[in-house]
Amino acid sequence: MMQDILERFLFEESPVRGELVQLDTTLAEVLSRHPYPAPLARLIGELMSAAALLTATIKLQGALVMQLHGTGAVKLIVVECSSDMTLRAMARWDGEVADVSLAELLGEGKFIITLDPEDGETYQGVVGFEPGQSVAEIIENYMRRSEQLETRLWLACDSEHAAGLLLQKMPEAAGEADDWERIQHLAATVTEEELLTLDSQEVLYRLFHEETVRLFEPAVPTFACSCSRERVGGMLRMIGREEIDSVLAERGKVEVGCEFCNARYEFDQVDVVQVFSGHGLQDAGPQVH
Repeated sequence: MMQDILERFLFEESPVRGELVQLDTTLAEVLSRHPYPAPLARLIGELMSAAALLTATIKLQGALVMQLHGTGAVKLIVVECSSDMTLRAMARWDGEVADVSLAELLGEGKFIITLDPEDGETYQGVVGFEPGQSVAEIIENYMRRSEQLETRLWLACDSEHAAGLLLQKMPEAAGEADDWERIQHLAATVTEEELLTLDSQEVLYRLFHEETVRLFEPAVPTFACSCSRERVGGMLRMIGREEIDSVLAERGKVEVGCEFCNARYEFDQVDVVQVFSGHGLQDAGPQVH
């Protein structure tokens, strides 16, 4: 089993930077929560890899959220990556998920990326995509149009391991005019098998051993869910007391499940009174994983 890792690197003599991520345990934690069909699991793994790469590239203090919405068999995929490199993901689907193209899985779809900084305003961008485009090509298009950064991305997932390689041309940096094209060409020789099975530094050596590459301190991605009883209480307040009371009258309790981690939260009459009183929640209410 490979270690989950994100390597950041820089080409000393060329205006190009890059990152390589490999997800093993983190992916397994996500996929253990729901019985995702294999084609959907691979798509989730690719998006998790892409989210980790972009979060590290943007240097965001907060969270980056990627969403794929569709009208086909796959209705929704949400991947969230925080600045401390914790990830979570969930998906909704309907019926059989065949091993077909992304466009066929989604039907009429859209890609949404949200940057939610700890301080400052939330930014959201919506990107359409063309039939035949892969996840990597959608994100490359987003980076080119929204961030004005030339970016190349290679993603792979076999439902057990996920990995990704990102290259980015640095603006207004010194270097030869053909450096970007040369390094892209070298990176394009990588295979999915190499990304998924070789050690991260072995992959980088195989691709760029003729270049002068500086490696930075790696990050270790992990699975974590940000749901909590307090957050769910806040959601109940947004729904409103009248609707919550009607659920209590019908069922005797309010049950809320987290689609990311499968935790379940139960609120009885006493809990609901506390939620709407603004005095906070006691620890007595159950939380089930």
